[in-house]
Amino acid sequence: MHGLIRPALDPNFQPMAVVYREYLKDVEKSGQAARLVVAIERSAGQISVWETKVFKDGHEDKRTIAVMDRVVKTLLWARGGFRIKISGHKGLYQHLKAAYAPDGARAFDEDFMANVYEKPFEVVYAENPDDIATAVEKSASVGRHLDGCRIGFDAGGSDRKVSAVIDGEAVYSEEVVWHPKVTADPKYHYEGILSAMKTAASHMPRVDAIGVSSAGVYIDNRIMVASLFLSVNKEDFAKHVKNMYIDIAKEIGDVPLEVANDGDVTALAGAMSLEDGNLLGIAMGTSEAGGYVDEHMNITGWLNELAFAPVDFNPEAMVDEWSGDYGCGVKYFSQDGVIKLAPAAGIALDEKASPAEKLKVVQGELEKGNRNAEKIFESIGTYFGYGVAYYSLFYDINHVLVMGRVTSGKGGSLLIKCAQEVLDKDFPELAKKITLHLPDEKSRRVGQSIAAASLPEIPKK
Repeated sequence: MHGLIRPALDPNFQPMAVVYREYLKDVEKSGQAARLVVAIERSAGQISVWETKVFKDGHEDKRTIAVMDRVVKTLLWARGGFRIKISGHKGLYQHLKAAYAPDGARAFDEDFMANVYEKPFEVVYAENPDDIATAVEKSASVGRHLDGCRIGFDAGGSDRKVSAVIDGEAVYSEEVVWHPKVTADPKYHYEGILSAMKTAASHMPRVDAIGVSSAGVYIDNRIMVASLFLSVNKEDFAKHVKNMYIDIAKEIGDVPLEVANDGDVTALAGAMSLEDGNLLGIAMGTSEAGGYVDEHMNITGWLNELAFAPVDFNPEAMVDEWSGDYGCGVKYFSQDGVIKLAPAAGIALDEKASPAEKLKVVQGELEKGNRNAEKIFESIGTYFGYGVAYYSLFYDINHVLVMGRVTSGKGGSLLIKCAQEVLDKDFPELAKKITLHLPDEKSRRVGQSIAAASLPEIPKK
């Protein structure tokens, strides 16, 4: 890979952005190119479409299936859906059909998507690319509505925040410590959320709308997957959790409700502060969380679960224990990424310590001026520069807002510096277009719960 900037502590890193770029260059030079169309169908008949060129079916260059397997997986986790449609390469279709079977290499992905969208997962082939080349994306505006009396609720894993917002101004906010992830009784969650909303309501003359920001996957305001309910059994989840926000909103009043993933709401808050759209938010914490706001500063309804999207083509890359796949974002842009690189940096970590404690040890070394600790964050920055270049194949990006505990202290500025160097040297066109941001006072001006409050639109009477 000519001209590649290597992460200081991971010389075997093979960035997907470069692998795909080199593959495409060779395809275009060959005179043996075929049009490939990938369509991902999700809820309410929405379809995301992505096109590229690949070597014709049966071509002697065997990279097509290996490279496009990674690209299609990225598309699936970026957009979300229960059906992959392929046209233009039968061999790739057959590979994906086998991989996304219940006993295939992507069984985790198949099961996850089937549960989220409540439909059997399938991979289908279309003979004519034009038959699947039309996208159907929801254009409804979500967010940036600041009129009226609104409740904004932000459900975190260790605390819950609520704001009473009147015409865009928070007249009351509170933060309450709670323990949702370790509590099996959904009544605990219900009563905690209801109590927060009633408190906010008591500080306003009326409630016109309710907006909720929470980690997880939400469809039509229903909770499909959420770490807050980790300890709740399947039966109770289906019976008491899935419609929890809808049920609580009814107790507050028959008003518009909008529930969104916290990554999207963070991106929305950033876009509202910067007063510009096409913003990708990446939070590097326990895992990698993603969110996206389009050119109109609207949330798209895409999944944006980039923790499961591959960024490293190297088949020897670390495997994610949950999904069983290698080279995925969770092992690069999270505390796991820091812990993974510690041995190469010669920093010993206590095996019995929690991931958060291990991160603190490395950050402590960084504050002391340990050069090897610096190399960890420089390596993550190099990863991230190539990650942003790869994400730009699937998102129209003007801004990237980087946050999360991995980026606190000196680590964040080192990370941004090295990511910028990758864009400047290896992707100069992207460097001109994309600005990397760490949250500053301007970005923090619009709080998460206020951005959440702006999610629902109040119908005009």
